[in-house]
Amino acid sequence: MLPCYVMLDLETTGGNAVHDRITEIAAVRVENGVETARWSTLINPGVPIPPFIQSLTGISNAMVATAPAFEAVAQTLLDLLEGAVFVAHNVRFDHSFVLNELARMEIALKVKTLCTVRLSRKLYPQHKGHGLDALLHRHGLYTASRHRAMGDVELVLQWLKIAAAELGVDALQAAAKELLQGSACVPPQLETALSDIPDTPGVYRFFGEAAIPLYIGKSVNMRTRVLSHFQSAAKVAREMRILTEIRRIDWAETAGELGALLLEARLIKEQQPLHNRRLRREKALCAWQLHEAVDAHPLVKLVQLDDLAPAQWGSLYGTYHSKRQATDALRQLADGHGLCPQLLGLESGKGACFACQTGRCQGACAGRQPLALHRLRVQLALAQHRLQAWPHPGKVAVREYHAPTERTDIHVFDHWCHLATVHDLSELDEATQLRKPLSFDLDTYRLLQKRLTHIGTHDPAVFHLRG
Repeated sequence: MLPCYVMLDLETTGGNAVHDRITEIAAVRVENGVETARWSTLINPGVPIPPFIQSLTGISNAMVATAPAFEAVAQTLLDLLEGAVFVAHNVRFDHSFVLNELARMEIALKVKTLCTVRLSRKLYPQHKGHGLDALLHRHGLYTASRHRAMGDVELVLQWLKIAAAELGVDALQAAAKELLQGSACVPPQLETALSDIPDTPGVYRFFGEAAIPLYIGKSVNMRTRVLSHFQSAAKVAREMRILTEIRRIDWAETAGELGALLLEARLIKEQQPLHNRRLRREKALCAWQLHEAVDAHPLVKLVQLDDLAPAQWGSLYGTYHSKRQATDALRQLADGHGLCPQLLGLESGKGACFACQTGRCQGACAGRQPLALHRLRVQLALAQHRLQAWPHPGKVAVREYHAPTERTDIHVFDHWCHLATVHDLSELDEATQLRKPLSFDLDTYRLLQKRLTHIGTHDPAVFHLRG
């Protein structure tokens, strides 16, 4: 199959390479088609083996009690792997466990890997199942020790011989070499070819068996970013969970990073992928509005952003997901700046508030400080949380162009809101006439703050629109 490879299999205490441990290793080294070394050993994992795993593998806590720890056999394994390709059925699983065990010893493993699940999928695309049990039944393989490390290694070696006999040694070698070129990190059950994913800006979606995406992400180079998910799975538990569930990937190209960011935020809110934490759908946001009158009581009022005209958003302070969150934030400001919680509406009553009696309020409620001065101090305390007013006289368009694909995206914005994305100037007039209701989106606001606040009027990629 390959000039030199090690067929390896592990038994473990569970499926999480970050937290679970190895209980058994088996490896067979093959050079130029000839077996040159064979090795297997039980491993003391240092943690109890769950009952379910004991019943599945037949490896009990008593069996590993006197077995060596991984540290004691690590060098034997490294010697076997020297100059060889690490091959396994679902290689991501075995490779991840070995990587983590060696990392605990501060040893970095640099070795090419090949997955025989993917090899089976490539050689026998007419079949749906490519797990060990599927291969066993389909090709009439036999082992007396299924779910033991050496038994499973021997099953895969049997299958390789059958594949070579059925399809030819040349076909087997060609398929193995092709998979070895950069795709060894790809999950074996993935139905989407990594080479199909474009190396352009855009948004990608990971799917499992369900219609709801597992994860939505964006990148200026989607193929590279997707591959980085696969490569980091050995170290990041969340990435490992996603990659055990993933079945297919789809994507949408954009002309640049801004378009990718906007599309990612919108899709995450609309589709609620299972593993995204950021950019999830927000409930209606609220903010504080400062009363103009110095003697107003309370001095601030909590308002819903969607209840106000977009032109008024610049007079608001903070963005909060709930009344409780807004109240807690205001209370912290009052405590930190010596403001009166009673005049702010955080407490009821008349006369000197409790904070004034304990020296934490400077006494506006008791007539010791002018109300105008207290209002000014409130305004200064809130200033760092003020929403920025829209810095343009009307709608703005931002043009992105991706030269390799000759794709153009023109994004139209008004009062921090994304109105539309079009692809040429002929579509721009229609987008300019849109009377779409503006709804404040915090993610878009934060994104545009960085990109539109300080743009020069002579920037050729940015232009103001009428209408």
